[in-house]
Amino acid sequence: MDEYPGSSIGLPAGGRGSLASWGARVAAILIDWAASMAFAAGMVGPGAVTGHDWRAWMPYAVFFVEGAVLTVLTGGSFGQILARIAVVRVDGQPVEWWRAVLRTLLKCLVIPAIVVGAERRGLDDLMLGTVVVTRR
Repeated sequence: MDEYPGSSIGLPAGGRGSLASWGARVAAILIDWAASMAFAAGMVGPGAVTGHDWRAWMPYAVFFVEGAVLTVLTGGSFGQILARIAVVRVDGQPVEWWRAVLRTLLKCLVIPAIVVGAERRGLDDLMLGTVVVTRR
């Protein structure tokens, strides 16, 4: 049997449902962060990007709400939709609201998302039984 990224959790080698590439994942998070900063700056002014008061936390709040809500509704954040990747459960069931909220909260903490284990899955994905796959 051929070994490829995603094979140990039953994902196809390529195409729809295969393990998302690093490039797509990095693009998605950069898009999400840029969009969150722009939206926050539009809501509370430039202090969201340059300030040192409560407004500096607005991009995080926008990032959290956008990521959690869109993951529940569409299977991925704004950036993930544009990058054509999705968050799915390893067992094939839909991602419930609590998993999406907890996963996004863990991403906001950064460390669980950058400590990566087998199959390109961060600690957040390993803890919640999720994986990021290609939508195409």
